[in-house]
Amino acid sequence: MQTSFSDYEYANKKRQTRRERLLAQIEAILPWQELLAAIEPHYPKGGGRGRPPIGLERMLRMYIAQNCFGLSDEAMEDAIYDSQAIRRFVGIDLGREAAPDATTLLKFRRVLQERHLTEAIFATINAHLAAKGLMLRQGTVVDATLIAAPSSTKNRTRSRDPEMHQTRKGNQWYFGMKAHIGVDADSGLVHTVVGTSANVSDVTQASQLLHGEERDVFADAGYQGVDKRKEVQGKDVKWHVAMRPGKRRALDTKSPMGAVLAELERIKASIRAKAEHPFHIVKNLFGYRKTRYRGLAKNTAQLMTLFALANVWLARKWMLNNDTRSASAA
Repeated sequence: MQTSFSDYEYANKKRQTRRERLLAQIEAILPWQELLAAIEPHYPKGGGRGRPPIGLERMLRMYIAQNCFGLSDEAMEDAIYDSQAIRRFVGIDLGREAAPDATTLLKFRRVLQERHLTEAIFATINAHLAAKGLMLRQGTVVDATLIAAPSSTKNRTRSRDPEMHQTRKGNQWYFGMKAHIGVDADSGLVHTVVGTSANVSDVTQASQLLHGEERDVFADAGYQGVDKRKEVQGKDVKWHVAMRPGKRRALDTKSPMGAVLAELERIKASIRAKAEHPFHIVKNLFGYRKTRYRGLAKNTAQLMTLFALANVWLARKWMLNNDTRSASAA
C-alpha cells in the first residue's frame, strides 16, 4: 500500500501524544486473538442480501477506543476522521474506505450487551493476566463508587431513568448507580464487577464480590457487620473491616494498645487503597463520570469493559517489561 504524504509526516513527527501512548500500550497488551475468538461465534456472518458486516476486529477496536476516550457513538465516528492515531488503531485507510458509522457501532454494542459478551471480554482479559502471574487470588478488597446519572427530565419520555435512584453520602444527595468491585489485594486488579442503583447498600453486595479462593477480605467502614450477614456465612474468609471514623479518631495513640490499633488501621487502609486505583483510571483516565445509557444492564455492561481496560492499564508496565525481558533472553 502506498504511503501518503500525511502518513509519512505523521510517522516521522518527533512528539508522541498522550492518546498515541495510551493506544500503543493497549495495542501491545490486549490478547486480541482470544478476544476475537470469544466474540466471533456471536457476530453476524453476513450472507444473503444487504451489506456484509464490517470485520469483527475493526469493530472491536473501534469499541475499545470509544471506551478509552469516553466518546459517544457519534463522537467516535467523528474521531476516526479527526484523529490519525485512532484511525491507525482501528485500521482505517480513509483513502480507500469510509469509517464505520455511529449506527454500526450502536448495533455492535447491542450485540455485546445482549449476548453478555462484555463479561466475556472481562473474563478473557483477566484470564490472560492471570496466565502471566498477575492474579494471586489470596486476598480481596471490596469497594464501591457512585456514578452519576442524568437527572434531567428534558427527554422524550420526560422522566429520569427509573432504574437509577437517589442516595445520600455525607450531607450531599446523589442520583445514579453504584459500581461495586472486588480487587485482588496484591496486584490491585479487578476480578469482579457488580452494578446496582445508587441506593443499594455496599454491605449487601459484599458476598457477590468474592471469587471463593481468597482467605482475607478488606473493606472500609461501610461494610461494618458484614461477617454477620446470612449470605456470607459458611465462607471461609477473615473480614478486615475498617473502624468507623469517629471510633478511630477517639483512639489514644499514646497508650500501647491505642498505638497498635492505630497502626493496624493504617495497614488495612494501605491495602484498601488498591481499590481506588481502578476507580481513578475509569473516572479520570477514561472519563467515565456519568452514565451514558438508560438502564442498569447497559451501563453495567460498559463497566465490565471499562474495568477490563483498567486492568490492562494497571498491568501495562509489568507486562511490557516482562515481554522485553523475555525477548532479550530469547
